[in-house]
Amino acid sequence: MTMTLTGKHLIAGDWVMGDATFTSEPSSGEANTFSVGTPAHVNAACEAAEEAFWEYGYSTRETRAKFLNAIADEIEARAEAITKIGVEESGLPEGRLNGERGRTTGQLRLFADHILKGDYLDKRHDEALPDRQPLPRPDLKMVQRPIGPVAVFGASNFPLAFSTAGGDTAAALAAGCPVVVKGHSAHPGTGEIVAQAIDAAIKSCGLHPGVFSLIQGGKRDVGTTLVQHPLIRAVGFTGSLGGGRALFDLCAQRPDPIPFFGELGSVNPMFILPEAVKARGKAIGEGWAGSLTMGAGQFCTNPGIAVVQEGPEGDAFVSAAAEALKGVATQCMLTDGIADAYRNGKSRFDGRNAVEPVLVTDSEGRNASPNLYQTRVDAYLQDHALGEEVFGPLGLVVRVDGPDDMEKLARGFEGQLTATLHMDDGDTALGARLMPVLERKAGRILVNGFPTGVEVCDAMVHGGPYPASTNFGATSVGTLSIRRFLRPVCYQNMPDDLLPGDLK
Repeated sequence: MTMTLTGKHLIAGDWVMGDATFTSEPSSGEANTFSVGTPAHVNAACEAAEEAFWEYGYSTRETRAKFLNAIADEIEARAEAITKIGVEESGLPEGRLNGERGRTTGQLRLFADHILKGDYLDKRHDEALPDRQPLPRPDLKMVQRPIGPVAVFGASNFPLAFSTAGGDTAAALAAGCPVVVKGHSAHPGTGEIVAQAIDAAIKSCGLHPGVFSLIQGGKRDVGTTLVQHPLIRAVGFTGSLGGGRALFDLCAQRPDPIPFFGELGSVNPMFILPEAVKARGKAIGEGWAGSLTMGAGQFCTNPGIAVVQEGPEGDAFVSAAAEALKGVATQCMLTDGIADAYRNGKSRFDGRNAVEPVLVTDSEGRNASPNLYQTRVDAYLQDHALGEEVFGPLGLVVRVDGPDDMEKLARGFEGQLTATLHMDDGDTALGARLMPVLERKAGRILVNGFPTGVEVCDAMVHGGPYPASTNFGATSVGTLSIRRFLRPVCYQNMPDDLLPGDLK
Protein backbone atom coordinates (compact mmCIF):
# COMPACT_ATOMS: atom_id res chain seq x y z
CA MET A 1 0.00 0.00 0.00
CA THR A 2 1.44 3.37 -1.06
CA MET A 3 1.16 6.02 1.65
CA THR A 4 1.30 9.80 1.34
CA LEU A 5 2.18 11.97 4.32
CA THR A 6 -0.10 14.93 4.97
CA GLY A 7 1.98 16.52 7.72
CA LYS A 8 -1.28 17.15 9.59
CA HIS A 9 -2.85 16.22 12.90
CA LEU A 10 -5.66 13.69 13.07
CA ILE A 11 -8.41 15.10 15.28
CA ALA A 12 -11.72 13.26 15.47
CA GLY A 13 -11.52 11.94 11.92
CA ASP A 14 -10.28 15.16 10.30
CA TRP A 15 -6.74 15.89 9.15
CA VAL A 16 -6.07 19.47 10.25
CA MET A 17 -3.19 21.95 10.08
CA GLY A 18 -1.99 24.76 12.30
CA ASP A 19 -0.21 28.04 11.68
CA ALA A 20 3.31 26.77 12.45
CA THR A 21 5.31 23.82 11.11
CA PHE A 22 8.42 21.86 12.02
CA THR A 23 10.78 19.73 9.95
CA SER A 24 11.70 16.18 10.87
CA GLU A 25 15.36 15.24 11.39
CA PRO A 26 15.77 11.76 9.90
CA SER A 27 19.01 9.81 10.09
CA SER A 28 18.66 9.18 6.34
CA GLY A 29 16.31 10.07 3.52
CA GLU A 30 14.37 13.27 3.05
CA ALA A 31 13.10 15.48 5.84
CA ASN A 32 9.36 16.15 5.96
CA THR A 33 7.30 19.07 7.20
CA PHE A 34 4.62 18.67 9.88
CA SER A 35 2.14 20.92 11.58
CA VAL A 36 2.96 22.05 15.12
CA GLY A 37 0.33 21.13 17.70
CA THR A 38 -1.31 23.81 19.81
CA PRO A 39 -3.48 23.93 22.96
CA ALA A 40 -6.45 24.55 20.65
CA HIS A 41 -5.76 21.22 18.92
CA VAL A 42 -5.57 19.54 22.33
CA ASN A 43 -8.89 21.01 23.40
CA ALA A 44 -10.63 19.90 20.21
CA ALA A 45 -9.23 16.36 20.54
CA CYS A 46 -10.19 16.07 24.22
CA GLU A 47 -13.71 17.31 23.63
CA ALA A 48 -14.13 14.81 20.79
CA ALA A 49 -12.75 12.01 23.01
CA GLU A 50 -15.26 12.84 25.75
CA GLU A 51 -18.10 12.79 23.23
CA ALA A 52 -16.87 9.45 21.87
CA PHE A 53 -16.67 7.96 25.36
CA TRP A 54 -20.45 8.03 25.77
CA GLU A 55 -20.58 5.50 22.94
CA TYR A 56 -17.23 3.71 23.05
CA GLY A 57 -17.06 3.42 26.84
CA TYR A 58 -20.36 1.56 26.81
CA SER A 59 -19.65 -0.58 23.76
CA THR A 60 -19.42 -4.36 23.94
CA ARG A 61 -16.18 -6.23 24.35
CA GLU A 62 -16.83 -7.77 20.95
CA THR A 63 -16.96 -4.30 19.38
CA ARG A 64 -13.67 -3.27 20.98
CA ALA A 65 -11.97 -6.55 20.09
CA LYS A 66 -13.04 -6.14 16.47
CA PHE A 67 -11.58 -2.61 16.51
CA LEU A 68 -8.24 -3.72 17.96
CA ASN A 69 -7.92 -6.47 15.36
CA ALA A 70 -8.85 -4.01 12.60
CA ILE A 71 -6.08 -1.64 13.72
CA ALA A 72 -3.59 -4.53 13.58
CA ASP A 73 -4.77 -5.45 10.09
CA GLU A 74 -4.50 -1.86 8.85
CA ILE A 75 -0.98 -1.52 10.29
CA GLU A 76 0.13 -4.70 8.55
CA ALA A 77 -1.41 -3.43 5.29
CA ARG A 78 0.99 -0.47 5.58
CA ALA A 79 3.97 -2.57 6.67
CA GLU A 80 6.36 -1.57 3.89
CA ALA A 81 5.66 2.15 4.25
CA ILE A 82 5.98 2.01 8.04
CA THR A 83 9.30 0.20 7.91
CA LYS A 84 10.71 2.53 5.27
CA ILE A 85 9.98 5.77 7.08
CA GLY A 86 10.70 4.22 10.48
CA VAL A 87 14.22 3.29 9.38
CA GLU A 88 14.78 6.76 7.92
CA GLU A 89 13.54 8.66 10.96
CA SER A 90 14.98 6.52 13.77
CA GLY A 91 18.14 5.03 12.28
CA LEU A 92 17.00 1.64 13.58
CA PRO A 93 17.71 -1.34 11.28
CA GLU A 94 14.95 -2.76 9.09
CA GLY A 95 14.85 -6.05 11.01
CA ARG A 96 14.29 -4.25 14.30
CA LEU A 97 11.42 -2.18 12.85
CA ASN A 98 9.79 -5.26 11.34
CA GLY A 99 10.04 -7.04 14.67
CA GLU A 100 8.65 -4.07 16.52
CA ARG A 101 5.74 -3.83 14.12
CA GLY A 102 4.98 -7.48 14.82
CA ARG A 103 5.07 -6.80 18.52
CA THR A 104 2.70 -3.86 18.05
CA THR A 105 0.12 -5.79 16.07
CA GLY A 106 0.62 -8.84 18.25
CA GLN A 107 -0.26 -6.98 21.43
CA LEU A 108 -3.33 -5.44 19.78
CA ARG A 109 -4.55 -8.93 18.90
CA LEU A 110 -3.58 -10.31 22.31
CA PHE A 111 -5.59 -7.59 24.04
CA ALA A 112 -8.55 -8.32 21.75
CA ASP A 113 -8.49 -11.99 22.78
CA HIS A 114 -7.99 -11.07 26.42
CA ILE A 115 -11.00 -8.78 26.76
CA LEU A 116 -13.24 -11.33 25.02
CA LYS A 117 -12.48 -13.79 27.83
CA GLY A 118 -13.70 -11.24 30.37
CA ASP A 119 -11.46 -12.27 33.27
CA TYR A 120 -9.89 -8.80 33.42
CA LEU A 121 -13.24 -7.39 34.60
CA ASP A 122 -12.74 -9.05 38.01
CA LYS A 123 -16.50 -9.52 38.35
CA ARG A 124 -17.72 -10.20 41.91
CA HIS A 125 -21.14 -10.93 43.36
CA ASP A 126 -22.22 -11.09 46.98
CA GLU A 127 -25.81 -12.29 46.99
CA ALA A 128 -28.39 -10.67 49.22
CA LEU A 129 -28.86 -12.16 52.68
CA PRO A 130 -32.24 -10.74 53.70
CA ASP A 131 -32.52 -12.91 56.82
CA ARG A 132 -29.02 -12.22 58.15
CA GLN A 133 -28.90 -11.00 61.74
CA PRO A 134 -28.45 -8.47 63.16
CA LEU A 135 -28.65 -6.73 59.76
CA PRO A 136 -29.54 -8.06 56.30
CA ARG A 137 -27.03 -7.82 53.46
CA PRO A 138 -28.01 -6.20 50.17
CA ASP A 139 -27.23 -7.73 46.79
CA LEU A 140 -23.82 -6.43 45.70
CA LYS A 141 -22.18 -6.74 42.30
CA MET A 142 -18.85 -5.29 41.20
CA VAL A 143 -17.12 -4.91 37.84
CA GLN A 144 -14.29 -2.86 36.37
CA ARG A 145 -15.44 0.06 34.22
CA PRO A 146 -13.48 2.35 31.82
CA ILE A 147 -12.42 5.69 33.28
CA GLY A 148 -12.76 8.02 30.26
CA PRO A 149 -10.41 9.73 27.78
CA VAL A 150 -6.71 8.88 28.17
CA ALA A 151 -3.67 10.90 27.06
CA VAL A 152 -0.68 8.99 25.68
CA PHE A 153 2.80 10.37 25.00
CA GLY A 154 4.78 8.64 22.24
CA ALA A 155 8.21 7.29 23.16
CA SER A 156 11.41 8.14 21.31
CA ASN A 157 13.00 4.68 21.47
CA PHE A 158 10.03 2.63 20.25
CA PRO A 159 8.42 4.32 17.21
CA LEU A 160 5.77 1.60 17.10
CA ALA A 161 5.44 -0.53 20.24
CA PHE A 162 5.38 2.39 22.72
CA SER A 163 4.03 5.14 20.51
CA THR A 164 0.96 5.92 18.42
CA ALA A 165 -0.68 2.47 18.52
CA GLY A 166 1.64 1.05 21.17
CA GLY A 167 0.97 -0.54 24.52
CA ASP A 168 -0.64 2.44 26.28
CA THR A 169 -2.97 3.16 23.37
CA ALA A 170 -3.88 -0.50 22.92
CA ALA A 171 -4.56 -0.95 26.64
CA ALA A 172 -6.75 2.14 26.86
CA LEU A 173 -8.76 1.23 23.77
CA ALA A 174 -9.19 -2.32 25.08
CA ALA A 175 -10.52 -0.91 28.35
CA GLY A 176 -13.04 1.25 26.51
CA CYS A 177 -11.23 4.59 26.76
CA PRO A 178 -10.77 6.99 23.82
CA VAL A 179 -7.15 8.10 23.33
CA VAL A 180 -5.44 11.38 22.51
CA VAL A 181 -1.81 10.80 21.49
CA LYS A 182 0.90 13.42 21.57
CA GLY A 183 3.23 12.13 18.88
CA HIS A 184 6.99 12.16 19.41
CA SER A 185 8.81 14.62 17.15
CA ALA A 186 11.59 12.07 16.57
CA HIS A 187 9.36 10.00 14.28
CA PRO A 188 6.36 12.07 13.14
CA GLY A 189 6.07 10.35 9.76
CA THR A 190 5.92 6.90 11.35
CA GLY A 191 3.32 8.22 13.77
CA GLU A 192 1.17 9.65 11.00
CA ILE A 193 1.09 6.46 8.94
CA VAL A 194 0.08 4.48 12.02
CA ALA A 195 -2.58 7.10 12.75
CA GLN A 196 -3.85 6.64 9.19
CA ALA A 197 -4.19 2.94 9.96
CA ILE A 198 -6.19 3.66 13.13
CA ASP A 199 -8.37 6.14 11.24
CA ALA A 200 -9.12 3.49 8.62
CA ALA A 201 -10.02 1.00 11.36
CA ILE A 202 -12.36 3.52 13.01
CA LYS A 203 -14.18 4.02 9.71
CA SER A 204 -14.40 0.31 8.87
CA CYS A 205 -15.80 -0.46 12.33
CA GLY A 206 -18.24 2.46 12.26
CA LEU A 207 -16.99 3.99 15.50
CA HIS A 208 -17.21 7.56 16.74
CA PRO A 209 -14.22 9.43 15.18
CA GLY A 210 -13.28 10.99 18.53
CA VAL A 211 -12.13 7.61 19.80
CA PHE A 212 -8.60 8.47 18.63
CA SER A 213 -6.66 11.64 17.84
CA LEU A 214 -2.99 12.34 17.08
CA ILE A 215 -1.39 15.71 17.75
CA GLN A 216 2.06 16.16 16.23
CA GLY A 217 4.99 18.18 17.54
CA GLY A 218 4.17 21.09 19.76
CA LYS A 219 6.08 22.78 22.52
CA ARG A 220 5.78 22.26 26.25
CA ASP A 221 2.42 24.03 26.28
CA VAL A 222 0.86 21.15 24.32
CA GLY A 223 1.94 18.52 26.85
CA THR A 224 0.92 20.75 29.75
CA THR A 225 -2.50 21.43 28.26
CA LEU A 226 -3.03 17.75 27.56
CA VAL A 227 -2.28 16.42 31.06
CA GLN A 228 -4.20 19.25 32.71
CA HIS A 229 -7.24 19.14 30.44
CA PRO A 230 -10.27 18.52 32.65
CA LEU A 231 -11.64 15.82 30.32
CA ILE A 232 -8.48 13.66 30.47
CA ARG A 233 -8.77 10.98 33.14
CA ALA A 234 -5.30 9.33 33.03
CA VAL A 235 -1.94 9.67 31.28
CA GLY A 236 0.41 7.05 29.84
CA PHE A 237 4.05 8.07 29.35
CA THR A 238 7.38 6.47 28.49
CA GLY A 239 10.42 8.72 28.56
CA SER A 240 12.99 10.53 30.66
CA LEU A 241 12.90 10.95 34.42
CA GLY A 242 12.96 14.74 34.16
CA GLY A 243 10.18 15.03 31.59
CA GLY A 244 8.05 12.37 33.23
CA ARG A 245 8.39 13.84 36.69
CA ALA A 246 7.35 17.27 35.40
CA LEU A 247 4.19 15.81 33.85
CA PHE A 248 3.52 13.71 36.96
CA ASP A 249 3.64 16.84 39.10
CA LEU A 250 1.24 18.60 36.73
CA CYS A 251 -1.22 15.71 37.06
CA ALA A 252 -0.96 15.87 40.85
CA GLN A 253 -1.47 19.65 40.90
CA ARG A 254 -4.76 19.53 38.99
CA PRO A 255 -7.92 20.53 40.89
CA ASP A 256 -8.90 16.90 40.27
CA PRO A 257 -5.60 14.91 40.35
CA ILE A 258 -5.44 12.03 37.88
CA PRO A 259 -3.16 8.98 37.68
CA PHE A 260 0.04 9.39 35.70
CA PHE A 261 1.42 6.06 34.55
CA GLY A 262 4.99 7.02 33.74
CA GLU A 263 7.81 4.61 32.89
CA LEU A 264 10.82 6.82 33.53
CA GLY A 265 14.15 5.03 33.68
CA SER A 266 16.20 2.25 35.22
CA VAL A 267 19.78 0.96 35.41
CA ASN A 268 18.59 -2.67 35.73
CA PRO A 269 21.38 -4.11 37.91
CA MET A 270 22.75 -7.59 37.37
CA PHE A 271 24.27 -9.54 40.28
CA ILE A 272 26.85 -12.09 39.14
CA LEU A 273 27.07 -14.50 42.07
CA PRO A 274 30.38 -16.20 43.05
CA GLU A 275 29.85 -19.71 41.68
CA ALA A 276 28.43 -18.40 38.42
CA VAL A 277 31.32 -16.03 37.80
CA LYS A 278 33.78 -18.79 38.64
CA ALA A 279 32.17 -21.28 36.24
CA ARG A 280 31.21 -19.00 33.33
CA GLY A 281 32.27 -15.44 34.01
CA LYS A 282 33.68 -15.00 30.50
CA ALA A 283 30.41 -16.08 28.86
CA ILE A 284 28.36 -13.83 31.13
CA GLY A 285 30.63 -10.89 30.36
CA GLU A 286 30.28 -11.45 26.63
CA GLY A 287 26.51 -11.81 26.95
CA TRP A 288 26.33 -8.61 28.98
CA ALA A 289 28.20 -6.73 26.24
CA GLY A 290 25.66 -7.90 23.68
CA SER A 291 22.70 -6.86 25.83
CA LEU A 292 24.32 -3.56 26.80
CA THR A 293 24.82 -2.51 23.18
CA MET A 294 21.63 -3.91 21.64
CA GLY A 295 19.93 -1.09 19.77
CA ALA A 296 22.76 1.26 20.81
CA GLY A 297 21.72 0.69 24.41
CA GLN A 298 18.46 2.56 23.86
CA PHE A 299 16.23 0.20 25.82
CA CYS A 300 14.60 1.03 29.13
CA THR A 301 15.65 -2.46 30.29
CA ASN A 302 19.30 -1.96 29.30
CA PRO A 303 21.42 -3.63 32.05
CA GLY A 304 23.66 -0.68 32.86
CA ILE A 305 25.22 -2.05 36.06
CA ALA A 306 26.92 -5.36 36.81
CA VAL A 307 27.78 -6.34 40.41
CA VAL A 308 30.63 -8.80 40.88
CA GLN A 309 33.10 -9.72 43.62
CA GLU A 310 36.71 -8.70 43.69
CA GLY A 311 39.20 -11.37 42.67
CA PRO A 312 40.54 -13.07 39.55
CA GLU A 313 37.13 -14.44 38.49
CA GLY A 314 35.62 -10.97 38.67
CA ASP A 315 38.60 -9.58 36.76
CA ALA A 316 38.05 -12.18 34.03
CA PHE A 317 34.38 -11.17 33.77
CA VAL A 318 35.31 -7.50 33.34
CA SER A 319 38.01 -8.31 30.79
CA ALA A 320 35.64 -10.46 28.75
CA ALA A 321 33.00 -7.73 28.72
CA ALA A 322 35.55 -5.10 27.67
CA GLU A 323 36.96 -7.28 24.92
CA ALA A 324 33.48 -7.98 23.55
CA LEU A 325 32.59 -4.28 23.64
CA LYS A 326 35.69 -3.43 21.61
CA GLY A 327 34.24 -5.43 18.74
CA VAL A 328 30.95 -3.51 18.67
CA ALA A 329 30.70 -1.07 15.80
CA THR A 330 29.54 2.49 16.19
CA GLN A 331 25.74 2.72 16.06
CA CYS A 332 23.36 5.50 15.06
CA MET A 333 21.24 6.84 17.91
CA LEU A 334 17.59 7.77 17.65
CA THR A 335 18.04 11.55 17.66
CA ASP A 336 20.77 14.15 17.92
CA GLY A 337 19.42 15.08 21.34
CA ILE A 338 19.71 11.52 22.63
CA ALA A 339 23.27 11.33 21.27
CA ASP A 340 24.12 14.57 23.11
CA ALA A 341 22.58 13.20 26.30
CA TYR A 342 24.66 10.02 25.96
CA ARG A 343 27.88 12.02 25.72
CA ASN A 344 26.85 14.13 28.69
CA GLY A 345 26.06 11.00 30.69
CA LYS A 346 29.47 9.55 29.88
CA SER A 347 31.14 12.76 31.06
CA ARG A 348 29.83 12.09 34.59
CA PHE A 349 32.20 9.12 34.80
CA ASP A 350 35.28 10.69 33.25
CA GLY A 351 37.79 12.10 35.71
CA ARG A 352 36.02 10.83 38.84
CA ASN A 353 38.58 9.63 41.36
CA ALA A 354 36.48 6.68 42.48
CA VAL A 355 35.76 5.49 38.93
CA GLU A 356 38.23 3.46 36.89
CA PRO A 357 37.89 3.59 33.10
CA VAL A 358 37.99 0.11 31.54
CA LEU A 359 37.05 1.00 27.96
CA VAL A 360 36.67 4.64 26.94
CA THR A 361 35.64 5.77 23.46
CA ASP A 362 34.65 9.03 21.81
CA SER A 363 31.27 9.39 20.13
CA GLU A 364 30.56 12.04 17.53
CA GLY A 365 27.39 13.39 15.95
CA ARG A 366 24.45 11.05 16.13
CA ASN A 367 26.66 7.97 16.59
CA ALA A 368 27.52 6.13 19.80
CA SER A 369 30.34 3.80 20.78
CA PRO A 370 30.34 1.66 23.95
CA ASN A 371 32.06 2.64 27.20
CA LEU A 372 32.83 0.65 30.34
CA TYR A 373 33.84 1.78 33.83
CA GLN A 374 34.17 0.19 37.25
CA THR A 375 33.99 1.38 40.83
CA ARG A 376 33.74 0.07 44.39
CA VAL A 377 30.53 -0.52 46.32
CA ASP A 378 31.15 2.24 48.89
CA ALA A 379 31.99 4.80 46.22
CA TYR A 380 28.82 3.92 44.34
CA LEU A 381 26.60 4.24 47.38
CA GLN A 382 28.12 7.62 48.26
CA ASP A 383 27.72 9.13 44.77
CA HIS A 384 24.14 9.33 43.54
CA ALA A 385 25.24 10.40 40.04
CA LEU A 386 26.75 6.95 39.43
CA GLY A 387 23.30 5.42 39.74
CA GLU A 388 21.58 7.69 37.23
CA GLU A 389 20.57 6.11 33.94
CA VAL A 390 22.78 6.75 30.92
CA PHE A 391 20.61 6.10 27.88
CA GLY A 392 23.04 4.33 25.59
CA PRO A 393 25.74 1.63 25.49
CA LEU A 394 27.53 2.49 28.75
CA GLY A 395 28.18 -0.05 31.49
CA LEU A 396 29.37 0.28 35.07
CA VAL A 397 30.84 -2.61 37.07
CA VAL A 398 30.48 -2.33 40.84
CA ARG A 399 33.00 -4.48 42.71
CA VAL A 400 32.13 -5.95 46.11
CA ASP A 401 34.03 -7.99 48.70
CA GLY A 402 31.39 -10.60 49.42
CA PRO A 403 27.74 -11.41 50.17
CA ASP A 404 27.38 -8.67 52.79
CA ASP A 405 28.44 -6.05 50.27
CA MET A 406 26.07 -7.48 47.66
CA GLU A 407 23.13 -7.21 50.01
CA LYS A 408 24.15 -3.72 51.13
CA LEU A 409 24.35 -2.61 47.51
CA ALA A 410 21.00 -4.20 46.66
CA ARG A 411 19.40 -2.31 49.52
CA GLY A 412 20.98 0.92 48.24
CA PHE A 413 19.54 0.73 44.72
CA GLU A 414 16.58 2.88 43.80
CA GLY A 415 13.49 1.38 42.17
CA GLN A 416 14.17 -0.60 38.99
CA LEU A 417 12.28 -2.11 36.10
CA THR A 418 14.41 -5.26 36.35
CA ALA A 419 17.04 -6.96 38.47
CA THR A 420 19.00 -10.04 37.41
CA LEU A 421 20.73 -12.87 39.25
CA HIS A 422 23.38 -14.86 37.39
CA MET A 423 23.80 -17.95 39.57
CA ASP A 424 24.75 -21.60 39.68
CA ASP A 425 23.62 -24.30 42.12
CA GLY A 426 26.15 -23.25 44.73
CA ASP A 427 24.74 -19.71 44.74
CA THR A 428 21.24 -20.65 45.91
CA ALA A 429 21.71 -19.50 49.50
CA LEU A 430 23.02 -16.08 48.43
CA GLY A 431 20.27 -15.78 45.84
CA ALA A 432 17.66 -16.51 48.49
CA ARG A 433 19.23 -13.85 50.70
CA LEU A 434 19.02 -11.24 47.94
CA MET A 435 15.52 -12.08 46.73
CA PRO A 436 13.51 -10.27 49.46
CA VAL A 437 15.49 -7.11 48.73
CA LEU A 438 15.17 -7.37 44.95
CA GLU A 439 11.41 -7.99 45.19
CA ARG A 440 11.10 -4.59 46.85
CA LYS A 441 13.32 -2.92 44.25
CA ALA A 442 12.19 -4.26 40.86
CA GLY A 443 9.09 -5.17 38.88
CA ARG A 444 10.75 -8.12 37.11
CA ILE A 445 13.48 -10.40 38.47
CA LEU A 446 15.44 -12.63 36.08
CA VAL A 447 17.78 -15.56 36.63
CA ASN A 448 20.55 -16.36 34.16
CA GLY A 449 19.35 -14.09 31.40
CA PHE A 450 19.48 -10.50 30.20
CA PRO A 451 16.57 -8.08 30.64
CA THR A 452 16.56 -6.51 27.17
CA GLY A 453 13.45 -7.76 25.44
CA VAL A 454 10.06 -7.63 27.16
CA GLU A 455 7.57 -10.40 26.40
CA VAL A 456 4.00 -9.19 25.83
CA CYS A 457 1.88 -11.70 27.76
CA ASP A 458 -0.35 -12.16 30.79
CA ALA A 459 2.37 -12.48 33.45
CA MET A 460 4.70 -9.68 32.34
CA VAL A 461 5.36 -6.72 34.63
CA HIS A 462 7.06 -3.69 33.09
CA GLY A 463 7.15 -1.21 35.93
CA GLY A 464 8.63 -0.88 39.37
CA PRO A 465 9.14 1.40 42.36
CA TYR A 466 9.98 5.04 41.66
CA PRO A 467 11.95 6.24 39.73
CA ALA A 468 11.47 3.24 37.43
CA SER A 469 7.81 4.20 37.22
CA THR A 470 5.41 6.54 38.95
CA ASN A 471 2.90 3.84 39.87
CA PHE A 472 4.50 0.71 41.28
CA GLY A 473 1.22 -1.21 41.24
CA ALA A 474 0.90 -1.11 37.44
CA THR A 475 2.59 -2.45 34.33
CA SER A 476 2.88 -0.82 30.91
CA VAL A 477 3.37 -4.16 29.10
CA GLY A 478 1.14 -7.23 29.08
CA THR A 479 -2.57 -7.77 29.55
CA LEU A 480 -2.50 -6.47 33.12
CA SER A 481 -1.75 -3.03 31.65
CA ILE A 482 -5.44 -2.72 30.69
CA ARG A 483 -6.34 -2.45 34.37
CA ARG A 484 -4.66 0.96 34.56
CA PHE A 485 -7.57 2.48 32.66
CA LEU A 486 -10.38 0.85 34.60
CA ARG A 487 -11.91 1.47 38.02
CA PRO A 488 -14.18 -0.74 40.13
CA VAL A 489 -17.85 0.18 40.43
CA CYS A 490 -20.20 -1.54 42.89
CA TYR A 491 -23.93 -1.94 42.15
CA GLN A 492 -26.24 -2.42 45.13
CA ASN A 493 -29.69 -3.96 44.68
CA MET A 494 -29.49 -3.00 41.02
CA PRO A 495 -32.18 -4.25 38.62
CA ASP A 496 -30.72 -6.27 35.75
CA ASP A 497 -32.03 -3.77 33.22
CA LEU A 498 -29.78 -1.07 34.70
CA LEU A 499 -26.61 -3.16 35.01
CA PRO A 500 -23.70 -2.91 32.57
CA GLY A 501 -23.83 -5.56 29.89
CA ASP A 502 -20.88 -7.42 31.40
CA LEU A 503 -22.83 -8.01 34.62
CA LYS A 504 -26.12 -9.12 33.09
